[in-house]
Amino acid sequence: MIITLIVDSYAQASNGTTMTTRRFAEVLMKHGHTVKIAASTVDNMDRENAFELGISKIPVLYQVSKSQGFIFAKKNKKVLKEAISGSDVVHFLLPFGCQRLGKKLCDKAGIPTTAAFHLQPENITSTLHMNKLKSVNNMLYRKFKKFYNKFGHVHCPSAMIAGQLKEHDYLSELHIISNGVSEVFTKQEIAKPEALKDKYIILMIGRYSVEKRQDLIINAIAESKYESKIQLILAGKGPWEGHLKSLGEKLTNPPIFGFYNEKELIEVINYSDLYVHASDAEIEAISCMEAFTCGLVPIISDSKISATNQFALDEHNLFEHGNYHSLKEKIEYYMDHPEEKEQRSKEYIEYAKQYSLDNCVKQLEDVFQIAIQENKIKNKMS
Repeated sequence: MIITLIVDSYAQASNGTTMTTRRFAEVLMKHGHTVKIAASTVDNMDRENAFELGISKIPVLYQVSKSQGFIFAKKNKKVLKEAISGSDVVHFLLPFGCQRLGKKLCDKAGIPTTAAFHLQPENITSTLHMNKLKSVNNMLYRKFKKFYNKFGHVHCPSAMIAGQLKEHDYLSELHIISNGVSEVFTKQEIAKPEALKDKYIILMIGRYSVEKRQDLIINAIAESKYESKIQLILAGKGPWEGHLKSLGEKLTNPPIFGFYNEKELIEVINYSDLYVHASDAEIEAISCMEAFTCGLVPIISDSKISATNQFALDEHNLFEHGNYHSLKEKIEYYMDHPEEKEQRSKEYIEYAKQYSLDNCVKQLEDVFQIAIQENKIKNKMS
């Protein structure tokens, strides 16, 4: 197939949707497909199949979104037309301006289309400190629905977000397919850095943003009887870094902050002792999946608007959302029971096999084929 993926950010590898798109593109090409990318800027692609829309620099919105590691693409009609030309199917990753225009152009040209729901409204409202206002979140679900209801098939990375879309009366056929984990994430014997060799390392990977709740981990460690032994690593970047650094000053071992490339991240995961995913809102959380695929045992928030808690193998892998006392108890449980943690690590490695990226992409290819066949029938009838 000739598959065109339309997404706002592609060259900026600092958010989950971008990383998902890049990995999907890589695997689709390994499967023999031609993949074209239309985005604000495009790197690591054959230039023949890279279509740069340009960066939309709307005042304030550009600054806020950039601080979150996200760049909006321009609604570039000329380039979008070039990108979709000759495509067997066009897949839209987000519901913003360039995608809305791209959908109109595809419909006019009779090109089959599918979409994916990767952006939870709570991710937006948390940035604006309005995430607890249900009316605002519902307003965004309604706004996004106008776009997604134009598609026959929508990819949902988790049952949780599919349930949210049904609750908000989305009409498309929803396909629950994990975003998957790359085969490069495996358990490896990696020694801790010399400076950390005597520390118990707790890791969280994710954007420094209000809804990710890294603050809970800092507060849980501060209360722990093992406080002086624990070293927290917060892998990511984002606008909440200053606040988190200030909060972390109360710890004997202040948190280590940093953005890691894939190779570095695999090493950090493999020399860490425990993973925490404290986020209140999450459509899936590839970072948590990558961690437990390497055998790093997770402790996950039980928030109802976070799908990540689906990965908990028992109650010791869950803590009460927003409650750092509960998180502290779960951290100490695994520190007090190293043999159980070792057994759970083996269970997670086995459990993770179902989330192989290759398998997930094959499921998405089936959705593309369905959309293509339905479009052929529709064209014959018209």
